[in-house]
Amino acid sequence: MQRCIDLAMRGRGLTSPNPLVGSVIVKDNQVIGEGYHQKAGGRHAEVWALEAAGERAQGATLYVNLEPCCHYGRTPPCTERIIAAGISRVVVGMEDPNPKVAGKGMRQLLDADIEVVGGVCEQQARSINEIFIKYISTKKPFVLWKAACSMDGKVAVGTGDSRWVTGKPARAEVHRTRAMLDGIMVGSGTIIHDDPLLTARPLPERLTQPTRIILDGRGRIPITAKILNSSEFSPVIWVVGQDVQVETTDSSEVTVVHAPDPTIDINWVLSCLGQQGITSVMLEGGPTLATGFWQAKAIDKVQMYMAPKLVGRDGLSVLGPLHYQWMMEATALKSVQLRQVGEDFCFEGYPSWS
Repeated sequence: MQRCIDLAMRGRGLTSPNPLVGSVIVKDNQVIGEGYHQKAGGRHAEVWALEAAGERAQGATLYVNLEPCCHYGRTPPCTERIIAAGISRVVVGMEDPNPKVAGKGMRQLLDADIEVVGGVCEQQARSINEIFIKYISTKKPFVLWKAACSMDGKVAVGTGDSRWVTGKPARAEVHRTRAMLDGIMVGSGTIIHDDPLLTARPLPERLTQPTRIILDGRGRIPITAKILNSSEFSPVIWVVGQDVQVETTDSSEVTVVHAPDPTIDINWVLSCLGQQGITSVMLEGGPTLATGFWQAKAIDKVQMYMAPKLVGRDGLSVLGPLHYQWMMEATALKSVQLRQVGEDFCFEGYPSWS
């Protein structure tokens, strides 16, 4: 199963909106076939493994980190291929949360007299597909909040200067993560102050640039902003308030979306993005946007890069006022991991509501 998970990870950034899946076929204590889901619409992991095994699959054991599909989509059901190949035993990492499957795949295999073992390395299997699980269960994208701050929690000095909080290794890692996700989101303040392109640089081979999303309730960003004049990279979704009129460029890759109210509701935005097939978003805006998402409990994971620097009280804090009265009110992170990236440190964890 660990090999399945390792294989599945090769598809990172390539399979959206589909999950990451790897499969291994074993017979007489030898691996006779393996594969992974390489892109949405392409062959599933089990099919690659079965084709590699060929006739030797008869009587073998198939391992897969996600329950085999049992419905027709862009490809036929994997369960039918498994049954036809004569597999005698299937070991599954986790049940597929997709309502079209959700245990039905394993039941179909059992009905065909195939032994099924589930829940093997389930925690790891769920971890690598946290984006898929969130999206298929809620139809909203998984939100990763990325921030870079000093040891005293500041994202900029008192003048507003923020280049650069962290070192090159940390910034390079952020660009790689951008390329793995469907979208990058910022607020109007970030565009006005930094005028970023919001692209992944350099773009890893086979991956595509994420959709760039701007929340701009009052329509403040200028038409000259780089992000509005760079359609060669990726589409832009510009979300504004209900009655806000904005000027657009000639680029067909900039889509203006009006909120149903004067102010932009975060959960409404996430629902809209989910309807467009965006399964994951990196939240890269400043403190105002991050605070709004935090108060809406719309953040699924925190990725905080912390530099060994001290800025002082006049610096800009990573979050705005949350108006806690007692320390016990503060939201704790769970499943926290810490690793060093160059001279900086990265904290990763999940808010207790996620």
